[in-house]
Amino acid sequence: MRDLVALSFKEKQLRKLLEPEIASLGFELIRLRFSGNTRKALQIMAEQSDGTMTVGDCTDLSHALSPLLDVEDSINDQYSLEISSPGIDRPLTKLEHFEQWMGYKAKVELNQPIHGQRRFRGVIGATKGSIVVLDIFPETVHIQFSQISKARLVMSEKLLNRNQEERIISD
Repeated sequence: MRDLVALSFKEKQLRKLLEPEIASLGFELIRLRFSGNTRKALQIMAEQSDGTMTVGDCTDLSHALSPLLDVEDSINDQYSLEISSPGIDRPLTKLEHFEQWMGYKAKVELNQPIHGQRRFRGVIGATKGSIVVLDIFPETVHIQFSQISKARLVMSEKLLNRNQEERIISD
């Protein structure tokens, strides 16, 4: 598995601590973000293998992770712990996510510009090794996964239809 995109040193430490517990409870860590200067927040987006995440799941995960964070004392300041689902316009944080969402529109932001451009919006065409192929009609851009600082799906009718179909199947 490739690393989550654009993790700070602190976020890498927290991921190392929390991801095994998250996985042991049957969830996949989608995104971990630690932010804020005066009001700090640890945001964790997770979901079950079938792509679901209920309010009860968020509560269970919060109850499991809070004591672990307290015992390890990995965050010195006061902070809030926010657990949520990735939502419909989910972040794409692993190379596997780009493979899973091929054919869907995405916004991608880079650490370094390609041809003078840092932000791209297009359809995920493919992944080739550690390269993400983004179709920006009529052109195609090949982006090294390690260059991506932020990416997320773009709300579209196709995405809404897929979400609706998945809800019908799970109901």
